[in-house]
Amino acid sequence: MRKFDGYLFAIYTITMETLQKIIRKVFPVLKNKFVLTLLIFLVWITFFDQNNLVDRFRQMNRQEELKEEKEYYLDKIHRDSVKLHQLKTNEENLEKFAREEYYMKRENEDIFIVVEEK
Repeated sequence: MRKFDGYLFAIYTITMETLQKIIRKVFPVLKNKFVLTLLIFLVWITFFDQNNLVDRFRQMNRQEELKEEKEYYLDKIHRDSVKLHQLKTNEENLEKFAREEYYMKRENEDIFIVVEEK
């Protein structure tokens, strides 16, 4: 267990040393008022503004989903309008549709519904 603690301490000290080096290099840059202003501006635009970047990305994803949904429904409308046209123009298709979908029958017929078990 002691050997393991030594490794953790070594990793901790290496990490702290590199962190201190980074802070020493970055901190003087942050003292510059222009860099600081730019940084504050970027944080504001990214998270707090009314039209922030996070919400913009969400809206773009939602827009893509809605476009796909629109394509699906346009395709469905087209298929249904073709089917409706076939039903209005052909009497045999209308009878077949009524029998299959609504289980309609002629007067002298009996209907048996067969359910297949899987």
